[in-house]
Amino acid sequence: MKVWIAVLMGILCWQSSAQAVCPAWSPARAHEEISRLQQQIKQWDDDYWRVGKSDVEDSVYDQISARLTQWQRCFGEETHRDAMMPLLNGTVIHPVAHTGVRKMADKNALRLWMRERSDLWVQPKVDGVAVTLVYREGKLIKAISRGNGLKGEDWTQKVRSIPSVPQSVSGPLANSTLQGEIFLQREGHIQQQMGGMNARSKVAGMMMRQNNTDALNSLGVFIWAWPDGPQLMTERLQQLATAGFSLTQMYTRAVKNADEIERIRNEWWKTALPFVTDGVVVRAAKEPESIHWLPGQANWLVAWKYQPVAQVAEVNAIQFAVGKSGKISVVASLAPVMLDDKKVQRVNIGSVRRWQEWDIAPGDQILVSLAGQGIPRIDDVVWRGTERTKPMPPENRFNSLTCYFASDVCQEQFISRLVWLGSKQVLGLDGIGEAGWRALHQTHHLEHIFSWLQLTPEQLQNTPGIAKSKSEQLWHQFNLARKQPFTRWVMAMGIPLTQAALNACDSSTWEQVLQRSEQHWRQLPETGPRRASQVIEWKDNGQIKMLGNWLAAQQVTGFVP
Repeated sequence: MKVWIAVLMGILCWQSSAQAVCPAWSPARAHEEISRLQQQIKQWDDDYWRVGKSDVEDSVYDQISARLTQWQRCFGEETHRDAMMPLLNGTVIHPVAHTGVRKMADKNALRLWMRERSDLWVQPKVDGVAVTLVYREGKLIKAISRGNGLKGEDWTQKVRSIPSVPQSVSGPLANSTLQGEIFLQREGHIQQQMGGMNARSKVAGMMMRQNNTDALNSLGVFIWAWPDGPQLMTERLQQLATAGFSLTQMYTRAVKNADEIERIRNEWWKTALPFVTDGVVVRAAKEPESIHWLPGQANWLVAWKYQPVAQVAEVNAIQFAVGKSGKISVVASLAPVMLDDKKVQRVNIGSVRRWQEWDIAPGDQILVSLAGQGIPRIDDVVWRGTERTKPMPPENRFNSLTCYFASDVCQEQFISRLVWLGSKQVLGLDGIGEAGWRALHQTHHLEHIFSWLQLTPEQLQNTPGIAKSKSEQLWHQFNLARKQPFTRWVMAMGIPLTQAALNACDSSTWEQVLQRSEQHWRQLPETGPRRASQVIEWKDNGQIKMLGNWLAAQQVTGFVP
C-alpha cells in the first residue's frame, strides 16, 4: 500500500510541475531574473523579521516565493528556502523546535495524506506570528518568537503585556511548553468578505516595536501544539480551556474524511470568527516525542490554505484592441490562473495612457482579482522583469465614424462593430460572438458591417470552425434580423444617441432621420448641443449614407423609400 501511495504522490507532483511552464530564457537571463527576485524576497524577509513591517500582502509573498522556487527548478538552481532567510538576531533556544506545516495543494492531496492516519482533527489556520510559551512551576517564564524554528527572539516582556495570555497556570500545564499563534483579535471577522488584512505583518509590527504596550491589548493567542501533552486530544483540549486557552477547544473538531474537512473549511471561510485565517490545519492526535521535532519535518499535520482572492499571474503578451467607437484599449494576455471557479487568461488594462502608467511588459508578474460581475481586474504590478520590451500601440487614426467598411487597417474596429451589432441590445444575433465573426470575415471577406445579410446557407455551412447545425441556426438568426424594429438597425449603424433618446426621436424611417435638424436632436432626452452635432456629422457621413442605401436595397424595414 505504501508503495502505491508513493507512486500516486509522484504522479501528482509530476503533473503539478508539468503544468508550471518554464520561461523561455537564456541561462544568463535566468540567473539575473532569479537573483533579482531572491534579493527582493530577502528584502521583504528583512523588513518583516527585523522591523515588523511588510509592503506586500502575505498571499502575494507566498505566491512570489513559489514562483521563485519554480524558476529555480526550471534552471537547476538551489531551491533551499532557508538560504534566503535573514540572519536573525534571535539567540534564545526553543525548548521544542517549531516544525512548520506542509501545505496541501488540493482536496485530493489531502485525501492521500489522510489514508494511513487516524484520530484526525481540524483547526483554523490562524493568521498571526508563531510563539513558544514556557511555563515552569505555574508561571510564564519565557516567550520566544519562532525565528528559524530552533532559535528566536526573547518576547517575554511583550507577551507578559498581552492580557489574553495567561501569566500563570496550574495542573499538568504548570510545567509545559506550548506553541501557538499570536493574532490580531477581531470581532466577527468573515474571511470571505474581509480577506487577510495583512494581519500577520500587523502583529509582527506590534511585537517588534518598542513602547507600544496599549497596542498589545488587541492581541490574542491560539495554542495549536502542546508537545508531550496528554495523548487524548479531548483531554488536551479540556485542560487548555481550563487554563485559559479556550479558543483551542472551541475551534478544534474531530474529522473522519476529506469531505468533512472541506465542509468545515468552507464554514470557517464564510462565518464570523474572532481572528483572521488563511486556511485550515489537519493534525493527527498522535505526535512523536518533542525531542524528535525539527523544522520542516512534521508528518503528522498539514495545512490546506484558502485560495487567495487575488492571484499573481505572469503577463505573456500585450495586445491592442480597437472598440466600435475607435478607442484603443490594451489587454494583457496571461498565463492562466484560477480566480474562484473562473479561469482567467486575459485582463483589460484600459487605455494606452493607463497601460503606460502601469508600465506593464511581457514577463511581468501582476496581481489579478475579480471585480463586479466576475470581470478580471489588475490590482498591482508585484514584479517587473529585467527586459522591458513593449509593443508599439497602433496609430490613433480611428474614431466613431471609421471602419464601417472592411480594410487591412480597420480589422479590429470592424470586428468590434460586428460584435456590437450582434449583441442582445441591438440586433440580438444569438449564437455568434467575436470568434464567429472573425471566422465569417476571414472566409467570406465581408465588405461592410451588414454584408452577412447576403450570406447563403451553403456559404455559412462551408465556413471553417462553424458546424452545420450552427450554420443553420445562424442563417435563421440573420433572416430574423430583417424583422427587427427600425431603431435597432439605426443603433447597429452606430448613431451617437442613447436608447432613451432614440426611442423619443419619433423617427420610423431612414428618410426622416436624414431630414431631422440639429435643433430636433437637441430636444431629445440626454442629448445636448455636443451630441446633437455628432448626430449631424454621423448622418452626413458618406459611409453611413452608403449603408442606408444598401439596407434599402435589401428591403430592410424603415430604409425603403
